[in-house]
Amino acid sequence: MPKLIDAHRLIGPVPFDDLPEDPRPEMDRLGVERAYVTHTLSLYSDAHAGNQALFALDDPRLVPVPVVVPEAFAPIPSWQVAMVRLCPERHRFDLTGPVALRWLDAIDAVVAVDLEETSPAQLLALTTRLPELRVLLLNPGYRRLRAIAELMSEAPNIWLEIGTVNTQRAVEWLAERFGARRLVWGTGAPVLDDCGPRFLLDHLELPEKDVELIARGGDLL
Repeated sequence: MPKLIDAHRLIGPVPFDDLPEDPRPEMDRLGVERAYVTHTLSLYSDAHAGNQALFALDDPRLVPVPVVVPEAFAPIPSWQVAMVRLCPERHRFDLTGPVALRWLDAIDAVVAVDLEETSPAQLLALTTRLPELRVLLLNPGYRRLRAIAELMSEAPNIWLEIGTVNTQRAVEWLAERFGARRLVWGTGAPVLDDCGPRFLLDHLELPEKDVELIARGGDLL
């Protein structure tokens, strides 16, 4: 298997937890070639300060994923990035409100959002309003597979990060219905365990070409 792309990783301090600040040694251990990283300050504290710290990183292996907080009277960022992250619950904004829709329509990047930060109904409304938007659903878990499958059936512009889909043959079930191209490997590390997703990837009962496609970000990254 080629080196992996981790579509969902964090960098920076985590409140009330003792976690490594530098993800690269763990990436080396697990064979991760490149990681899409969001700064923890942007998630837990100040999005602006966290994004500044993120853009100060100088390593091509760490691809910046800034956090977007739509504001009615602020200019839309002109970042040249491949992915942005949204936290509508944590940062208290309406994912399908007029301001968010205007910002997301103007930002040419994949939009990553944690399932716990929104709902399948909100995501369906968002992707219906903005059919060209590419959405990566993070941390879906496995207990909501029916709702996720229904959403993916209705919204072809949603991709799924599989790191928490850790029940028997769930990833295979998704691949059979939607194709490996819509499945993306990610870990959520270091807040979440990254060895579990690595083990999951190594033991998928799928053709090797499909496993490699998932490991490299489907056809999204």
